[in-house]
Amino acid sequence: MLRAVLGSALLLIAAAQACGQSAPPIEVRVNGIELHYIEQGQGEPVILMHGGIGDYSSWGPQMGPFSGHYRVISYSRRYSYPNMNPVVVPNDSALVDADDLAALIRKLKLGRVRLVGTSAGAFAALALAIEHPQMVRSLVLAEPPVHQWVRDLPGGEAVFQDFLTTISNPAAGAFKNADTERAMRLFVDGMSGPGSFDRLAPERAAVVMRNAPAMKALLLSSDPFPNLSKDRARRLKIPTLVVTSEHAIKIHRLVDEEIVRVLPLAEAVTIPNAGHSSARDNPAAFNAAVLNFLRAH
Repeated sequence: MLRAVLGSALLLIAAAQACGQSAPPIEVRVNGIELHYIEQGQGEPVILMHGGIGDYSSWGPQMGPFSGHYRVISYSRRYSYPNMNPVVVPNDSALVDADDLAALIRKLKLGRVRLVGTSAGAFAALALAIEHPQMVRSLVLAEPPVHQWVRDLPGGEAVFQDFLTTISNPAAGAFKNADTERAMRLFVDGMSGPGSFDRLAPERAAVVMRNAPAMKALLLSSDPFPNLSKDRARRLKIPTLVVTSEHAIKIHRLVDEEIVRVLPLAEAVTIPNAGHSSARDNPAAFNAAVLNFLRAH
């Protein structure tokens, strides 16, 4: 039954894209892989970085509002739809994505960019800023899973281990057993609450399932949540907006609070009536917060 629903949803997505998008995504090759992206608008480049279960299409509610002021580029990270890259990196993580992003920026000759990322995309954005600060003009980070940063905080190790035992490890186990649907259900429910997967609209469920290979590559990685240097992060002179959803799970709330403490030019905002996917859950509030920040910096 689910396959039939998802199949129908994919057809709906294709039709919607045909009606709402004038051209298919553009393919480029960097680091020996293919990446697909779309772009809209003119001016300073803003790159949108999707989360683990998304792709270039995840930023639909942002493309129009943002492109009225900027050249907006939304791309699919290396294992996300519609990229057809074999998983050849055993330690897939945000660090791999950051290397791809740097190569993409050079390929498109974008110069200094503004990065807006959510979840795994935000992690990659922060990793790039630490490694190549000269490439980044400003950062918007919505709940990046920089989970290692909470482990030395009071009670942080227990929160980190709880995330592993209740969300990450069970989903990874399902992938190892070739039960992709169960893996994605465990992950989505863990991030957004019990029953969240079954409440997904058909078109959203289709997007989630078509990006299961990216989540599989991450959760079966030898280092899915690598550490970033706090010392190097403290030296960043990049304006940063840290976005936390009202219903963020505990580890994301702790990570966001630590990022605000560590980065010298960080400020924080909470998106009401939203969970981990705040850009989609409450796009009006998310867009207003991000555009206000971009205009101010």
